[in-house]
Amino acid sequence: MSFHREPNIYVGQVNLKVQHLERALKFYKEIIGFKVLDQTEKTANLTADGKTVLLSIEQPDNVVPMQGKTTGLYHFALLLPSRSDLARIVQHFAHLGLRIGSSDHLVSEALYLSDPDGNGIEIYRDRDPSEWVWNKGEVEMAVDPLNFSDLLSGADQNKAWEGLPAETVMGHIHLHVSDLHRAEEFYVKGLGFEIVNRYGAQAMFISTGKYHHHIGLNTWNGVGAPRPAENSAGLKAFTLMYPNAAAREQVIANLKNIGASVTEENGAFAAADPSGNRILMLV
Repeated sequence: MSFHREPNIYVGQVNLKVQHLERALKFYKEIIGFKVLDQTEKTANLTADGKTVLLSIEQPDNVVPMQGKTTGLYHFALLLPSRSDLARIVQHFAHLGLRIGSSDHLVSEALYLSDPDGNGIEIYRDRDPSEWVWNKGEVEMAVDPLNFSDLLSGADQNKAWEGLPAETVMGHIHLHVSDLHRAEEFYVKGLGFEIVNRYGAQAMFISTGKYHHHIGLNTWNGVGAPRPAENSAGLKAFTLMYPNAAAREQVIANLKNIGASVTEENGAFAAADPSGNRILMLV
């Protein structure tokens, strides 16, 4: 999990809007395995270790269903500490009869599903970085079939599923954007990430510290895709963790240099990318 602590820049928390808080809570507790850290009538903070918020959900006033073909969340990704943890959640999903997507990305093995509001979720485990292949500054990734029989061969069939492991972190976030060129300027020149993989002309992956990606960006909903309505279900914001105040100050200056607006809210600095995806910059 060294890619998800200083001196790297990484995603700490994802904040979602949902139509029905109790429906979402039931899903995130019983299906995904989160614990509720605290809750109000319209909001809840969810954790794996009992102290660190990884996901917050809220039910806005006059909320409307998620709209298709807009910018916003493609998926957020929960990184599990081991392959056996991934196998155990596969067994859990199978026991529930849940249909899921899956893929072997060479750098990782991943499962895919959506919450009741259509928010995309990836649950994955990383291969050891020594197994990642780098070529001319880019990490090789693929969308190969996941070998379930091999994944499950070492799983303990008798060990009960107990929810997300305490060491689970927010591994990355993948966003729909309207323009890759403008997104690249914002995330690379502004926020301080490096491009580690260009996936054709419609997607790119960026990171710090030579991780395979902390953020994915794509135009699969269409170049020029509109922003969703403010009160629609979907992504509200996500947090980026910076190693210290000086690093964050430099990023704020870089954002202002490229014409991005930065605001301060209760000690946190916020900005939105050119597609309207909102970021909170924390230390």
